[in-house]
Amino acid sequence: MIFNPAPLKGSYEIEITPFVDDRGWFARYYCKNDFLQIGHQKDWVQLNHSVTNKKGSIRGMHFQIPPFQEIKMVKCIVGSVWDVIIDLRKGSPTFLKWFGLELSAQNKKMIYIPEGFAHGFQTLSDYAELIYHHTEFYNPEAERGIRYDDTAIKIEWPLMLTSISARDQNHPLLNEQFKGI
Repeated sequence: MIFNPAPLKGSYEIEITPFVDDRGWFARYYCKNDFLQIGHQKDWVQLNHSVTNKKGSIRGMHFQIPPFQEIKMVKCIVGSVWDVIIDLRKGSPTFLKWFGLELSAQNKKMIYIPEGFAHGFQTLSDYAELIYHHTEFYNPEAERGIRYDDTAIKIEWPLMLTSISARDQNHPLLNEQFKGI
């Protein structure tokens, strides 16, 4: 595994290094010893799988508030997505900045998302499947979101929006959640 620091402090673009032979390939997605290189020591307590059926769909921007903040690691296993994170850590040098990258079954990349970040994605293919690792259990009372089109963030989504849930469409704007920004 190769951990490439992403532009937002504490986040990483992870490249796997597959072993390839005439049968195909094999790769490790997680090794506790490898993740110690980036200071990751928490246990992964939940593994989720999402399926999105329509190109241009947006899911996000989701996060959990303290004390239920979580580290996430996301991998696309079928199709492709534009994966986006927003740094919500007040005092961070990258506070309210966003970063996006393509995750696909073909490029085999993953993203490591620290605590205090919002996360979402847009499907670039007609069908996409993602696997999410979480260091905290899902807590509906702690779940929050930021609108995908918040003008305070100005995420540059690569495609026109084709589908979004009512919940994600109606997340509050940043200035409604973080007074004084």
